[in-house]
Amino acid sequence: MKFSISRDALIKPLNLVAGVVERRQTLPILANVLMVLDGDRLSLTGTDLEVELVGRVQLTSAGESGEVTVPARKLVDICKSLPEGSDIQFSMQDSKVTVKSGRSRFTLSTLSAREFPNVEDSMGTHQFTLKQGELKRLIERTGFAMAQQDVRYYLNGMLWELNDKQLRVVATDGHRLAMCTLPHKVGVKGDTQVILPRKGVLELSRLLLDEEAEIAIVIGSNHIRATTNDFTFTSKLVDGKFPDYQRVLPRNPDKMVLGSRLELRQAFTRTAILSNEKYRGVRLKLTDNNLDIVANNPEQEEAEETVSVDYQGDSVEIGFNVGYLLDVLGVLSGEQVKLSLSDPNSSALLEESEAGDSLYVVMPMRL
Repeated sequence: MKFSISRDALIKPLNLVAGVVERRQTLPILANVLMVLDGDRLSLTGTDLEVELVGRVQLTSAGESGEVTVPARKLVDICKSLPEGSDIQFSMQDSKVTVKSGRSRFTLSTLSAREFPNVEDSMGTHQFTLKQGELKRLIERTGFAMAQQDVRYYLNGMLWELNDKQLRVVATDGHRLAMCTLPHKVGVKGDTQVILPRKGVLELSRLLLDEEAEIAIVIGSNHIRATTNDFTFTSKLVDGKFPDYQRVLPRNPDKMVLGSRLELRQAFTRTAILSNEKYRGVRLKLTDNNLDIVANNPEQEEAEETVSVDYQGDSVEIGFNVGYLLDVLGVLSGEQVKLSLSDPNSSALLEESEAGDSLYVVMPMRL
């Protein structure tokens, strides 16, 4: 195996592929990236057995074909340290790979490409294509609500719900829920629900670099595969049952509050400074056209903000984790935000004031 490639052409796909590789591995081969050269096509593969990413690079001239695995982290660090615009020559002899550029020369140990695990190909039952920008929006609008290391393992991921009308993604950690729906049909036959693992969601979102380019998605019984011009991404699905999110959506909230998204976000950010660091609770007091936000902490310090809002009705007092409110206000767009609630013990619904594609539910806190 022997070829030459420019540093700038290699570094982007290599970075993304190496991102999948776990730093702490039980199997030494999983710390490596698989390099396969076929004429003038170089492919790079990284996997942790849950998620696999294959990046493809077109070389300017054909090299000597072959395959090998090299330490991912070291190769990334070498490429980053070389000057921009430099060319890199790779050659393999015995069981070592030599990386040369200018006056620099590195010799890396290798492991046999035959040992490299392959995420099995499963038959896809649902296939569709959408723009990368659309998928990026779905993930960005909901991803923050995924649980991290929850014992309810099905919450450490994102639900994709497909039917002939729409694609909807939902994430929840049990305290809040985020939902975003693609406004147009994706053209699949039959309904399905699958849960993507948290790592799969995060790696997939890193690949969505060209908003207008298309991405092809294939969903099978236990895998999802996404393909763009430069990458093929495969992830195992979480085997579990996602909670019925429809039951979490507040039924008939009778109190509607309209407020400026920016003003509310700034007021919450300021009051959060003096909230309890552990619980992050703030108290919201609603009166006619007024919202008072109060936070205090164990040191007896207090922050108070008053924001003008559009609200008529009974006064109500309700507590929330301010971090959850700020997360939602950070992804919503538009001038105004709509908050719907019924009583201090029921969840609140947040959405854009005009018809939007996203809904957010936040559980109240007892303060």
